[in-house]
Amino acid sequence: MQKNRLEAFSDGVLAIIITVMVLELKIPHGQDFQALAALWPVFTSYVLSFIYIGIYWNNHHHMLQSVSHVNGIVLWSNLHLLFWLSLIPFTTGWMGENQFGRLPTLLYGANLLACAIAYYFLQSNLVNLEGKTSVLARAIGTDWKGKVSPPLYILGMLADWFVAPFAGLVFYVLTAFIWLIPDRRIENVMK
Repeated sequence: MQKNRLEAFSDGVLAIIITVMVLELKIPHGQDFQALAALWPVFTSYVLSFIYIGIYWNNHHHMLQSVSHVNGIVLWSNLHLLFWLSLIPFTTGWMGENQFGRLPTLLYGANLLACAIAYYFLQSNLVNLEGKTSVLARAIGTDWKGKVSPPLYILGMLADWFVAPFAGLVFYVLTAFIWLIPDRRIENVMK
């Protein structure tokens, strides 16, 4: 089956996720910087999650550009990923509204971990469909970013629970930073 409906549906869901997140940003009650400063946890959590959704959108786009078709397993794997991504607005909002409290920040990390695992399943199913010599398989290579992300999320969750929520956030920000570094693997293989 062709991949264009999968791409269009995924793009729509990701756009809705970002829209839901931005709608959670409430207007401050007051006209001074103090009223605005009180919203820093909500805004900071929004920025981090916006970056994560952007990373997933970008990588999802490149991944699907490298394959020629999809099948039912890929469709369900994609829905699995979209399910976990659709929970990002909830975990983002809970974490921001509770000023990065221990349990909300831990749940945010668990959500990020679930997204990473779901992305891995989607990627693996696409490689299985296209073959071990496909453009995607060659582009992924050793996939060091994909392999290092889940342990970093787990370390973040442990740091959150046993040290402090901000210690966990360091790992979540570090992982996002790793993915923000331009990765041209798929683009280079498709030239």
